[in-house]
Amino acid sequence: MNTFKTHPFLWFLLTVGLISGIAFLGPEVKELGSNVRLVYLHGAWVLAAEIAFVGAGILGLLALLLRHPVLHRWSAALGRTGLVFWITYLPLSMWAMQANWNGLFLSEPRFRLALIFAVVGLLLQLGLWIISVDSFTSLANILFIVLLRYSFSQASNIMHPPPSPIFSSGMWQVIAFYLGLNTLVIIAAYFLTRFWLQAAPLKEKL
Repeated sequence: MNTFKTHPFLWFLLTVGLISGIAFLGPEVKELGSNVRLVYLHGAWVLAAEIAFVGAGILGLLALLLRHPVLHRWSAALGRTGLVFWITYLPLSMWAMQANWNGLFLSEPRFRLALIFAVVGLLLQLGLWIISVDSFTSLANILFIVLLRYSFSQASNIMHPPPSPIFSSGMWQVIAFYLGLNTLVIIAAYFLTRFWLQAAPLKEKL
């Protein structure tokens, strides 16, 4: 029996454990010292959430256009994965704030938006799970990522000034580590998505 197909949630947990260990071995920087490792982790975590939301929206659109049940299932699973990573990113963000800036700036525009979308996303996904209509789920995932990206594009940058301080640092060991960490977090998100697919009613074999 294929362990990966049978226990994707176990692989998700094992990958998260690996990420937890590797994250705190990351290179330090002069300004933030070892606390920069929290910044690496929270950045990778929210990026995985956004990738999952974008994937849910794209596959939802394709599912509506092609009327393909498997694409509907993938859209639903990615939407749930994105929400899990989005909600769990919030305490990581607060931890990074406290460790690096000795306080919680909860009124920061982008953090406030992140909290709003976490609550809205949770209520939305619960409603979609109860209704269990594929087309509604795919449409909702499209609208959610569109509204999320639009809202954040209009928000002011206070603690998240562009461009990315990691990629503009010129420190290749930092950039390489961060890219590797992102890869692991995306793999974890994939395993969680497979878990949601496995847990969903099987209308069509993948």
